Amino acid sequence: MKNIKKGLLHLAIILAVVVLFSVAVFIGLGRQHKGSAKNILLGLDLAGGVSITYETVRDDCTEEEISDTVYKLQKRAESYNTESQVYKEGENRINVDIPNAENPREALEKMGTAGSLYFISNDVYNEAIKNYKYSYNDEGQVVFEDGVQFSDIICEGSDVDTAKAATVTRQTTGITENVVNVEFTGSGANKFADASTYAYNHGEEPIHIVYDNTVISSPNVQAPITEGHCEISGGFKEFEEADYLATTIRIGALPIELNVLRYNVVGAKLGAEAIETSLIAALIGFIILIIFMIAYYRIPGVAASIALIFYIGAVMLAINGLDVTLTLPGIAGVILSVGMAVDANVIIFTRIKEELATGKTVQSAIKIGFEKATSAIVDGNVTTLIAAAVLWFLGSGTVKGFAQTLAIGIILSMFTALVISKLVLKAFYNLGLNDVKFYGVQKEASKIHFVKNTYKYFAFSGILFAICIVALIVNKATTGQILNYGLDFVGGTSTQITFDEGTVIDQDAKNNIGDIFKSNTATNEIEISDVEGENAILVKTKELSLDENDAVTDALINSEYKIQEGNIQTQTISATVSDEMRKDAIIAVIIASICMLIYIWIRFKDIGFGASSVLALIHDVIVVLMVYAVFKNWISVGNTFIACMLTIVGYSINNTIVVFDRVRENARMKPGKAQLAEVIDLSINQTISRSVNTSLTTFFMVFMLVILGVDSVRQFAIPLLAGIVFGCYSSICVAGTLYYKLKTRFKKVESN
Repeated sequence: MKNIKKGLLHLAIILAVVVLFSVAVFIGLGRQHKGSAKNILLGLDLAGGVSITYETVRDDCTEEEISDTVYKLQKRAESYNTESQVYKEGENRINVDIPNAENPREALEKMGTAGSLYFISNDVYNEAIKNYKYSYNDEGQVVFEDGVQFSDIICEGSDVDTAKAATVTRQTTGITENVVNVEFTGSGANKFADASTYAYNHGEEPIHIVYDNTVISSPNVQAPITEGHCEISGGFKEFEEADYLATTIRIGALPIELNVLRYNVVGAKLGAEAIETSLIAALIGFIILIIFMIAYYRIPGVAASIALIFYIGAVMLAINGLDVTLTLPGIAGVILSVGMAVDANVIIFTRIKEELATGKTVQSAIKIGFEKATSAIVDGNVTTLIAAAVLWFLGSGTVKGFAQTLAIGIILSMFTALVISKLVLKAFYNLGLNDVKFYGVQKEASKIHFVKNTYKYFAFSGILFAICIVALIVNKATTGQILNYGLDFVGGTSTQITFDEGTVIDQDAKNNIGDIFKSNTATNEIEISDVEGENAILVKTKELSLDENDAVTDALINSEYKIQEGNIQTQTISATVSDEMRKDAIIAVIIASICMLIYIWIRFKDIGFGASSVLALIHDVIVVLMVYAVFKNWISVGNTFIACMLTIVGYSINNTIVVFDRVRENARMKPGKAQLAEVIDLSINQTISRSVNTSLTTFFMVFMLVILGVDSVRQFAIPLLAGIVFGCYSSICVAGTLYYKLKTRFKKVESN
């Protein structure tokens, strides 16, 4: 009776937490609906908007100049959307992300232009108030409409040398106050001297400081200012207020010139469709996953299903709480991590069934199963975390977002499997579900002679490698490129045009669209392709200027097809960025492989395990490269290529480590190199069901993305699907046999 109460209590607490998580995700908590999925920050590919990367023309910009430029762009971006983000990338680049921009083309045109800082007299200010429309912002400042022209300007931004905030104590009164000190250039000092003298003589009138059409300060002139510097005082209750004004004045004079390296204009409608299809794919895949787990693992499968629901809620709340920006690859990362989260449960449940097969009681089998599975779970997930870390440090934009969601998923999956699943399973046991029939007994392991068939597996892999090489050569000979490189790798402009549902996109329509591009740009090299699953086409050209892009957009809107501006998605990347993408892809895989090799070497105390693991990873990378080469016309190599490759690397090594963990365990019972072939065969046979099952669970999730996902998600999911299949093959047939060949080869060398 005591155990039943204990089981009910544990199960009730976990179910209550699951319900709480579900309420938080779907509805939110409190009046502000905290935790609601609706509050998750969405990337541009989901919410629509503008993404721009600038590079400074000068290479010797100071940290203060870069910081001020970031601040200036942030304030401008916030005028389009308060959720905008501006941040530094590398040494001399600045990224600007403006989600849900109502007028993305206007934002694209105005964001990088030079700032307008003006000092105007009170007469000119009153004239502008009379002739132009204006409003007040949240700070109570006057904001003139776009197009305002002041009849006379005292000074402008280039006349300001610097502006800094300070705190001073007045000797006459002893009062301490915050002020802004402004230093003018030589010519600026002369202009300001005349204007300040005039203002002082006319009743200490104010001089108004206007930045980007906003009157940011209107200090009264209390004396002629003839020394080239002035002090603005009064009204600054906090030092930050003075510093804010000083920074705004200073950035108006900033002599930094920016070049656009890449930009991306995304229609929100396309993003909404991507979210909907991805969520449907996730739901269907998850339902199939739960059915499979319960059918195969019985009561442990039910426990895993409850734990997985807990896991999904925890992931969503973590993404929300950590302000992670969710992108299309990020959604794929979440869905993938759900499939991977099952992996730890599969390892545990397989161990439990094995213990039951030896005659252990259910209680004892659960305890031992978790203990024996822990090392494989930790090692496998740490290696995948290494891949996520490499993505985080080397990636940017959507790739970095994918790394974040993958890392969050991995960490929470370990907690879910080792803690939540264990608590639920013990609760079921205490409730009376303690018969072996509810858990199942592991069948006797198959007796496949993997080591004996080593050369057959090597021959099959060799055929795959040969197909890869031939495909790369044929692609190079026929198209000039070994792979279908996206803009991230070659540079240029890509425009996705989505037509109304009733419009038929035939060859005439494509020719008409091509003519629009040719007549509005300086290029005749135009590549038009269909977007699978959507009534849309993709037009790739050389890198278009902003003016050319605007001309094309206007022409499409006014064409016979009446394309809506929200259905025109544009992306431009310079050749400089694309060169770096190639290098990052290679460096990322190399660094991840080296880090994994070192980790496995340390954990297993055997370089043979590490070397064969990395060789198996290289095998998987080459096979997936084969998929990119063979299906060149359907899959492009874009910014998700790095994420895809490193996900495969992390996922494959997870499988391999489970096999090697069992090899290490069995080797202790059968020491000696003479027994190595027997140990490897036994270990692979013991873990083969686990390897297949965990691959199947992930396969379900990713396969639904392939079937239902939009083109950008499908481009990521197809090679990932191939990586899952061949990663399972390599962990079963390649990694262990490679380890055997390495160990026996070195043994022969040592004996010679």
